[in-house]
Amino acid sequence: MDFVLIHSTGQSAAGWDRLADALAARGSTAHAVDLPNDRPELRARDYAEIVVDALPSLRAPIVVAHSGSGPLLPSIADALEARRQVWLAAWVPAPAASFREDVKANIAEAFNPGWIGKDPVGDADVAIEFLYHDCDDDAVAWALGTRREFYPSAVYDERRALSRRSPSSYILATADRTILPVWQRRMARERLHVEPIEIDAGHCPNVSKPDELAELLVDLERAPRPRSG
Repeated sequence: MDFVLIHSTGQSAAGWDRLADALAARGSTAHAVDLPNDRPELRARDYAEIVVDALPSLRAPIVVAHSGSGPLLPSIADALEARRQVWLAAWVPAPAASFREDVKANIAEAFNPGWIGKDPVGDADVAIEFLYHDCDDDAVAWALGTRREFYPSAVYDERRALSRRSPSSYILATADRTILPVWQRRMARERLHVEPIEIDAGHCPNVSKPDELAELLVDLERAPRPRSG
């Protein structure tokens, strides 16, 4: 099975390497694409085209988006005719608000107050405290080298409906120090209408728990698609 992995706003595609290895050990193939970080005018459909162009022969993968790349997931999943969309500690778009509007309206409920305004790309101590606190020393050293700024500004001003063409699953990080677990649970239930799958990890299970995360994803691969209607 093929997995397409959409990196977060603070990591490059290399941040998926540990998970990609864990998926390969289980007979699956991961595809991670570095999205441009110098074109803030790009909209969700533009990023979807970039991913499709990078993976022209891929058909019906499972698409996984992490953290602040959640608003990109519906467009990319539709463009790839995804078998399933997976939200990994990711922001799920609201039905009638842009990401920026949604964050403003829910900031106190959604985020750890200590995280607000911090820069994990420019400050290694912030990255360790909020993103990699549950990683061993080797994983931390590796993860710090994968940091990369990515801020899809135009996407964050878009109002984008969720895609219903492929089913969604939400993986909730129970030890998350950035997006609060209670908010992740609420997004899964109220916006996706699914019960979240929990993983005992911080905000980046792809770094701290790649084998456990791979097992969850492989289980989703085997899950039947729900009938329409």
